[in-house]
Amino acid sequence: MRQRMNPEERRERRRRVVARSKFALPSAVTLLSVLCGFSSVVMSINAAGGASGVYFLWASGLLLAAGVFDGLDGRIARATNTATEFGVQLDSLADVLSFGMAPAILAYRYGFFTLGLTDPQLRAVGWGASFFFVACGALRLARFNVQVGSVDSRFFVGMPIPAGAACIAAIILCWPESPTHPGVAYLFAAELFLVGLLMVSTVRFPSFKKKSASPHSGRRTTLMVVLVLAMIPILRERFFVVFFAAYILVSLVMNLGWRLGWRGVEPPAKETRRTKEPEPAEE
Repeated sequence: MRQRMNPEERRERRRRVVARSKFALPSAVTLLSVLCGFSSVVMSINAAGGASGVYFLWASGLLLAAGVFDGLDGRIARATNTATEFGVQLDSLADVLSFGMAPAILAYRYGFFTLGLTDPQLRAVGWGASFFFVACGALRLARFNVQVGSVDSRFFVGMPIPAGAACIAAIILCWPESPTHPGVAYLFAAELFLVGLLMVSTVRFPSFKKKSASPHSGRRTTLMVVLVLAMIPILRERFFVVFFAAYILVSLVMNLGWRLGWRGVEPPAKETRRTKEPEPAEE
């Protein structure tokens, strides 16, 4: 017969269960990002049937949802003090799927598959552009993992891969029907190459993860968030295209300004050698 636990033993058991659950929570959120990425791939495949535009919209929306969960898992881990090396590795693997493979399959199915049935050259260009995007995304993640703790955390070195995936999704959310003219498909391929190059470049992109020391930074951040939210009902389906185009343009102009001596925003500190194991971080 099983011996009954006293109240102190029951409290200790509950404490251990809660502690284990806290460590599982960030990984569960990361797996939700994987689920969204996988579901996006399924929607891209389902677009082979009728109503392809609807499936492309779902696939693009799921990529954005994956980005939301990807942003949450690291914050949850830090808030609950449950960041682990296992979680860091799981997050990187999830990013390759949700923001590398999934958007590349969506891009190929959306931009090149239908026209490629009658244009082998376009199909080859689309295959190459989609693979280039995946390869650059994987390289970007590898570089990010080895640079954590040695570069200025206010900026990403190269466009983060979730933003790269969002650039692809933004185009499809705005124009959900597949291109019917080869010229448009070639422009879409050019976007894939451009985003891939930005991901592996050394251009610094703001990360928005580290709070500024300026006393007015909180008000500026709040104002910026309000302005961004106010643009959603105005721009509607064009919002994400405008937002990420502005993000890229502002980042490029800021980097050019630093080269010309502008110091309105303090430039990133020089890379330093890592002397200890990095703290877990997310893209």
